[in-house]
Amino acid sequence: MRILIVTQYFWPENFRINDLASDFANKGHEVTVLTGSPNYPEGDLYPEFAADPGRFSKYQSVKILRIAHVLRGQSKVRLMLNYLTFFINASLTGAWKLRRSEFDVIFVFAVSPITMAIPAIVLGRLKHIPIFLWVQDLWPETLSAVGVVRSPFLLKMVGKMVSWIYAKCDHILIQSRAFTASVQQYCDQAHLPGKVLYFPNWAEQVFSQTSYHKQDVLKRDDELFTILFAGNIGDAQDFPAILNAAELLKSNERIRWVIVGDGRARDWVADEVVRRGLQSCVHLVGRFSLETMPSFFQVADALLVALKSDDIFSHTVPGKVQSYLAAGKAILGMIDGEARLVIDESGGGRSCASGASAELAQLVMEMSATSKEDLAQMGERGRQYYQRHFDRETLLKKLEMYFQAAKAGQIPLDNTVLYPHE
Repeated sequence: MRILIVTQYFWPENFRINDLASDFANKGHEVTVLTGSPNYPEGDLYPEFAADPGRFSKYQSVKILRIAHVLRGQSKVRLMLNYLTFFINASLTGAWKLRRSEFDVIFVFAVSPITMAIPAIVLGRLKHIPIFLWVQDLWPETLSAVGVVRSPFLLKMVGKMVSWIYAKCDHILIQSRAFTASVQQYCDQAHLPGKVLYFPNWAEQVFSQTSYHKQDVLKRDDELFTILFAGNIGDAQDFPAILNAAELLKSNERIRWVIVGDGRARDWVADEVVRRGLQSCVHLVGRFSLETMPSFFQVADALLVALKSDDIFSHTVPGKVQSYLAAGKAILGMIDGEARLVIDESGGGRSCASGASAELAQLVMEMSATSKEDLAQMGERGRQYYQRHFDRETLLKKLEMYFQAAKAGQIPLDNTVLYPHE
């Protein structure tokens, strides 16, 4: 098949869409990615890309077409311009540059912003091919939850745009079953059969490999209990609550908190670590490649996932949950809803409610007193749960079947029960 992927974020940025694109290309499909310039999450152009953009025109055997746009920067105005200029330029320039290219399906990796689906809709209508929209963030709810948009009128307008986008896409894939009600309220009820399909995240292949890139920033220390957070350092991840828990335990010299990643809240977190006197127990080590993450995970005793307390976040299962499960490490969750359900049901970790700093601190104390053997068993239970419910090969084969059905003019059916509940 000839597959066009539309995503504002792609390699060398670390997103699951990289793994999906390379997998389909390795299976012999012709894959093209329409994307932007790498600047997530810091907001600045990656130095290696700036030095040699031509080196990033192909990812393995995946062709990449990059569109110019305003970089994210550090302000809300720049972020809005980033969203706006990408979908406008991708809709116009992208459509022109791809005018002679033929595709069988279009796949949209719909993390925020949902507006990245608009270029796919333009191309889908020009080329008369089906569009799959993989919803990772719910709009307009996410905009309200993180405080980007507070006006009820503007949120209503965004809701109307979302309804238009959903109507123009042939199939909507949801990463959490809890997304169903929100997505369906913006869909035309007459066209729901085969429209909304469950398709969760998986862990990238690197987490199941025995060999991976080494790192020398963080060393294993059996005298310490190391809690590791990996990923975006943003508002949604509720670092105020994480730091509150760290502050409650700062007199315990055995507890070490390590933050691997970067993001818009990184400078605030760094300042707070100093202000609260947490330099000896909280360590920000910076952003590293996806291929290096297993090396960091091996140093940790527990892997931390957190999201702010908000109804919309309770519907989300962050992709790092699957990565943590696949890594076979004990998980600490300060999170609500579907993600907490997965952690608890898997037996692969312990969890508390979003924002519950004191409870998180108590869980850390209890887990730090747990034997290494019991922690290893906890991690193994999580790994087995991952294999039953989020296996990468099973999911990607299912997506391939969806594509083939749509190409043949048939309605893709979700006949695989993966999760929940056991």
